[in-house]
Amino acid sequence: MPTRHRKVAVISALSVVALGLSAAPAAAAKPQPRPHQVGLLASTAHHKSATTSSGTMKALAAPGGGDADGGEGANEIQEGADQYAEARTSPGVVAPGAYSAAWAQLQSLRKTGGNWTDETALPYNSDDPRYRDVNSNSSGGAGQVTGRITGLAADDSGYVYAGAANGGVWRSRTGGGKWEPISDKLPSPATGDLRLDGKGRLWYATGEANTSSTAFIGSGVYVLADPRHGQFQPGNRVGGTELESTIISKLRFIGDRVWAATNRGVWSHSTINLSGPWTAEFIPNPDYLPTGPLAADPNAPYKNITNDVIADPKDPSKVILAVGWRSGDAYNGFYTKQNGAWQRVTLGGDIASDAANVGAVTFAAAADGSKFYAIEQSPKVMAANPDSGLMGIYEADGSPFGPWHLVADYKKLAASGSALTGAGYMPGIQSWYNQFLQVDPTDPNHVYMGLEEVFETKDAGATWTTPGPYWNFGFPCWNIDPGRQTGDCHQTIHADQHAVTIGTYKGRSYVIVGDDGGAYRRPVRGQADASGHATDWTSLGDGTMDVLQYYSVGVGLDRNNKKAGIAISGGLQDNGQSVKRPGDKVMGSNFGGDGGDTIVDPANGCNIAEEYVYLAMSVTNNCAVNDGSWTTDPAKATTRQIAPPDSKDSLARFIAPFTYDPKDTKTWVAGGQHVWVQHKGWNIQSGDDWTNVFDLGDGHVATAVSVSGGTAYVGWCGPCNNQGFTRGIAVGNVNDPASWHQLNLPVEGQLPNRYISGFDVDPANANHVVVAINGFSRRWTEGPGAGIGHVFESRDAGATWTDISGDDLPDVPADSVKMLRGGGLVLATDLGVLYRASSHGRWTVLGRNFPTTAVMQIKTGPFGKLYAATHGRGIWSYDLSRLDD
Repeated sequence: MPTRHRKVAVISALSVVALGLSAAPAAAAKPQPRPHQVGLLASTAHHKSATTSSGTMKALAAPGGGDADGGEGANEIQEGADQYAEARTSPGVVAPGAYSAAWAQLQSLRKTGGNWTDETALPYNSDDPRYRDVNSNSSGGAGQVTGRITGLAADDSGYVYAGAANGGVWRSRTGGGKWEPISDKLPSPATGDLRLDGKGRLWYATGEANTSSTAFIGSGVYVLADPRHGQFQPGNRVGGTELESTIISKLRFIGDRVWAATNRGVWSHSTINLSGPWTAEFIPNPDYLPTGPLAADPNAPYKNITNDVIADPKDPSKVILAVGWRSGDAYNGFYTKQNGAWQRVTLGGDIASDAANVGAVTFAAAADGSKFYAIEQSPKVMAANPDSGLMGIYEADGSPFGPWHLVADYKKLAASGSALTGAGYMPGIQSWYNQFLQVDPTDPNHVYMGLEEVFETKDAGATWTTPGPYWNFGFPCWNIDPGRQTGDCHQTIHADQHAVTIGTYKGRSYVIVGDDGGAYRRPVRGQADASGHATDWTSLGDGTMDVLQYYSVGVGLDRNNKKAGIAISGGLQDNGQSVKRPGDKVMGSNFGGDGGDTIVDPANGCNIAEEYVYLAMSVTNNCAVNDGSWTTDPAKATTRQIAPPDSKDSLARFIAPFTYDPKDTKTWVAGGQHVWVQHKGWNIQSGDDWTNVFDLGDGHVATAVSVSGGTAYVGWCGPCNNQGFTRGIAVGNVNDPASWHQLNLPVEGQLPNRYISGFDVDPANANHVVVAINGFSRRWTEGPGAGIGHVFESRDAGATWTDISGDDLPDVPADSVKMLRGGGLVLATDLGVLYRASSHGRWTVLGRNFPTTAVMQIKTGPFGKLYAATHGRGIWSYDLSRLDD
């Protein structure tokens, strides 16, 4: 959820979904709600921005000229997702099956001794009053949060199943809460959809589809016959490899077949005989598939996207497909089969059926087949309307072929209690990213609808309320004083809705919604205040389902209430920055918005520097604990902003790198287009304290930084996507600008032409450095200079490099690397953490119990522990002394 003081587009749809190419049509902006007080981000650019192919940003005039809102980052959701993808796909197109092959390699490796500890397996309270401040989200009303939930299913006996963006499937036996993982043995932890069929079987579609482009870790569809007791196994996969490496937006049961809407067309399979291949029902542009003649076209990932499927209950052979890329393409539209072939069809009534207006679409049907509902996002509206991309909400009686009736547009929803009304944006601004529909099975007129917020109608769309507003800020009931909780407001949900289900527990019917903050429950016919805001939401983020999506981790010594120990901080997708201190039973959120990279003073865990996005950095010297003033005065904030100038000019990656010198923790290095250095450590006062020591070059942006004893290494890319991808490494002394130089890196040979993710410098010899390389090798990637290998070593400050990957390292994107004393190496990858005792040893899986998920960053901390920030399963620690167990 965006911080209220930063009037910017904040959520990055980063997940295991790789988003293809940043040259794709731009998406709509994240809502940029107006603050209820003056913002602090003086160093942030006061302009809108659009992605360039180099990965940097350029000014984009607001519609009508001038600055529309004084904010920044109009495309940050898509930009963040694109950049996550670029690291894994550039310099070319990755063939299907790459992740599954890497997972199979991983299974053949032995495991070291010792177990990991899940450090964040406790509640995370976004409203923690300890950190209530003008610069935090505390008092917004989202309460206890976890990572993004993209699939939900529930039965009539209290069993609930939740699928996380990159954290797998979890089961509750109590109507939500007390969760347990049930898919940890599968190669893909990414959830596209979850459905229970008429036999009580749980269907799990892998590959998150929120951003509707390309992905590589979806491994198909799995079925669990006894979801109340069993766990998914690789042998539960339906069909063959047809849906491997796809993303799946919806599963729908029609007769005795299940239909899957994917980014490579619509497929179907028998629900009776689960063996045998999937049938390709409709592929809009088959020439653009990975095996087709146009597979190398930059727009190939966007040419076969499908969104949903619905059938006429009176004649199930009459099926409608909702097809199309959210930003528009000639193939967008509704399709039905006529004379044995799929043809574009114009649906009756108000709903738009032309290619220009059919974007992301979600259908829902009443249990008795009497009514149908649809959300329609429009590429044309999204391109022209700065307030919303929503075409409308529609209802049809008796048939999905229509006639459809417009029952809500964004203006009607805005007037129904939306928290976005005064924000300069309207409901549906992210309707390409946020959609769900659920009809009450006992009442065809009663519908829950999700966009950025949760809406409800009890009269088939004639009137609407907003039981789940975006947040409580801006409402008259809001107050920052924790003595009044959130003033007179009630618990709400987190922003950005993705999934919904209705179930029953102990005879009571409830609805559960899934969003970027986890899962929330209320009675199906719940209570609301005079504004239509629900008074009875319950967060299901009790800490037992740790699917938090971290980008970073930082640790330091802390003494809290005389309990000496470690303070652990980390930056999160759309959930700010978490902090866990000694003795805590609940984590708090001391920075809002997205949380990017972070560093923590090893000697004082309450000295914390964190990044919002694009190097928009802040620092605190007391863990950002509120002093009891409960003020909205920015001058009395618990943090201060220290962004270097590249942040103001948007000359940095979405999650940009910065670090400190372990030999002199007052020396920091940050990378955008320029290499920035400051020597005041956590006493830095403002962005003016940074010094520009080197320009990486026009269009070049830093991807990784490391420094030891004053010698720094900075990896960069630009362009950063597969259209002309280039990368490089700059080396120099932080105190001598004249010493900085670019390494002469060959395209072929010593160092692959792929994304540079991380360095580690030998503390005993600054000329000795190891680098982690992202993406897949040329075994899977068709791109210039893709090369082989993921770990390279230099002993002459980068003049020459040696591939030390070995022949047993799984071919999987590498994200972070750490050299240990004695010559050991730890490598963070998209599938977990690996260890090798020496340069001549064999790779092993580090520890016995680490989940399959992407590990974005690893760092060592006090007392000999290693910490891993995962993008879907929280922060974990490992005691390195257990290696020999």
